[in-house]
Amino acid sequence: MTTTTTRPATLIVIGGGPAGYVAAIRASQLGIRTTLVERDALGGICLNWGCIPTKALLHAADTLSAVRSASDLGIDIAGDVTIDIARMVGRSRAVSDRLRQGVQYLLKKHRVEVVRGQARLNGAGAVQVTGEDAKGNRQLDADAILIATGAGPRSLETLPVDGERIWNYRHALVPQAVPSSLLVVGAGAIGMEFASFYAALGTQVTVVETRDAVLPNEDIDVSNHVAHAFTQRGILVRTGTSAALNRLAEDAAWMTLRTGDASDTLPFDKVLVCAGVVGNTADLGLENTAAVIEQGCIRADEFGRTDDPRIFAAGDVCGAPMLAHKASREAVRCVEYLAGLQVDPQPPLIPACTYCDPQVASVGLTESAARADGREVSVGRMPFHSNGKALALGQPEGFVKTVFDAQTGELLGAHLVGTEVTELIQGLSLARQLEATDEDLVQHVYAHPTLSEAIGESALAALGRAIHG
Repeated sequence: MTTTTTRPATLIVIGGGPAGYVAAIRASQLGIRTTLVERDALGGICLNWGCIPTKALLHAADTLSAVRSASDLGIDIAGDVTIDIARMVGRSRAVSDRLRQGVQYLLKKHRVEVVRGQARLNGAGAVQVTGEDAKGNRQLDADAILIATGAGPRSLETLPVDGERIWNYRHALVPQAVPSSLLVVGAGAIGMEFASFYAALGTQVTVVETRDAVLPNEDIDVSNHVAHAFTQRGILVRTGTSAALNRLAEDAAWMTLRTGDASDTLPFDKVLVCAGVVGNTADLGLENTAAVIEQGCIRADEFGRTDDPRIFAAGDVCGAPMLAHKASREAVRCVEYLAGLQVDPQPPLIPACTYCDPQVASVGLTESAARADGREVSVGRMPFHSNGKALALGQPEGFVKTVFDAQTGELLGAHLVGTEVTELIQGLSLARQLEATDEDLVQHVYAHPTLSEAIGESALAALGRAIHG
């Protein structure tokens, strides 16, 4: 990688998603004259077709589940609960629209020039833009270029997406009607969130995953708990299973599901392909630079430097983990490095969240990864069924699991599953960043009654001193 650290006076950012628009704003704050080029909607996939609209839909699903179980709380709701999928989708699009307008305002506030169109690298420090604002063709020049073009859905030859019977996540976000049955291919975060959403609407959902567990990047205890919870909800979960299109009929997609040596062919109203995402590197003119593409992503170091001294990259286009908060943090680090600020070479910890029902959140090493690393570990686990707030909410399923170095007490990882754990992971992520130990977590006073008490109880359990577990 290049070691050039000359502060640029001008910067072009390609891509207006969580990496691009954040980078542009921070660069402007640091006195770098910045132009942002975006070919589609500001906010990128996350704001328009990912994180935000899916969470709006999942909130609707959670509300639907709460209404259906209201009688458990002594609340009787007269009449049948009905679903208006058009209004659900309309609200999710409205939320995205509002945030997109906010991004546009912030860029204007920070004096970032926004150019609409397709950007293509055209020699040292030059970007050719074609499209809306370029009125056919426009060349931009800058001292440095930051590529933040994000990622798009990975395609599978055996599952050609047509937008009718076979969907990717974009189609799943704007359904015209609730499908009677849905096959979700891929049990990562995206697949599990959509499976959870459509199951809440009454769709008969089947999830297949080629690997041996759902959410395969999570701690195995969490993965197993989610698979069991999904099964309890009536979702069919098949791991170690591949899926291929057998034929398209007028009323269904017939899919061949293969588990080991056994296979069966079944009809589904819709098929949702969630086979991961790949970096958006096509048609950028990278062949005109020294930047290197590895496994579909741009190779960049901890400061966003590529193999070309004037080109930097941040976010999903650089590879896993492909998460919006990771993209934004990478972008800020890259721009601050460009501006000559002192930047910690150690990449920050990145928490992961999945918003299915039940929610999943984690940070750091899984138990198996810590042991594989040769660590002697102590593990604590606190079930939510012993937590007063969880019981009061009627959400007693799930747990907090903490993994510590048995010798030093260092918090190595935390893995949570259950209601609102995506809000709890913040404390554990900060604790690990501040190098908190098991004793630190035990000595901390947690407000009562809160779900966060399970964190302290989990640390107590790791020390063999559990009170409520």
